Amino acid sequence: MPPSEKRPNLSGLALVSFLASFIGARIFTTLRPDVVFMLGGAYHIHHFWYGIAMLAIGGWLGISYNEERINRLAAIIFGAGGGFIGDEVGLLLTFGDYRAEITYTFVIGFTTFVSILILLFRYSRIISREFAEFLSSKSSIYFGVFLTVVSTVFIVESDNIIITATASVFEIVAFIIILAYFIQRIRRRGSQRNQS
Repeated sequence: MPPSEKRPNLSGLALVSFLASFIGARIFTTLRPDVVFMLGGAYHIHHFWYGIAMLAIGGWLGISYNEERINRLAAIIFGAGGGFIGDEVGLLLTFGDYRAEITYTFVIGFTTFVSILILLFRYSRIISREFAEFLSSKSSIYFGVFLTVVSTVFIVESDNIIITATASVFEIVAFIIILAYFIQRIRRRGSQRNQS
């Protein structure tokens, strides 16, 4: 099996490790907030420093060796390091508020983004084939029109710049879907004429 086919498995392993270390760190600091590592009585060593060290070690192992067991170990260490850093995003961004809600927003967004990337890379051929079939079917034109109408309503009715920007992106996607449907239809008619 080529190394490129193993990468999604390693990505999934790193993602699970990321989530496990994030959840573990959250539970530990919630149940035992009084346990801190102090250096010389003056410096509180936060666990994002362990995360940085683990990222460095996992990354170094991942690029230095080409053995399946070591690659799996590197993915686990790298993911766990990312989880420790992700756990303290609120603390890092607010300079002291460990319980900041930005931490949960970051972890949810990061996890969603990485999960989608893993699925896209792992199943890219199947997704491409399914998407091509969708674009050539009548369902795509209905979906494109629906998405255009809904996006237009959000653009017209909202004062929020984020909602307007997001709806504008969906409007562009809808336009591309509709355009792709008509291009596919024109190509099919052209090939049918050439055959007759």
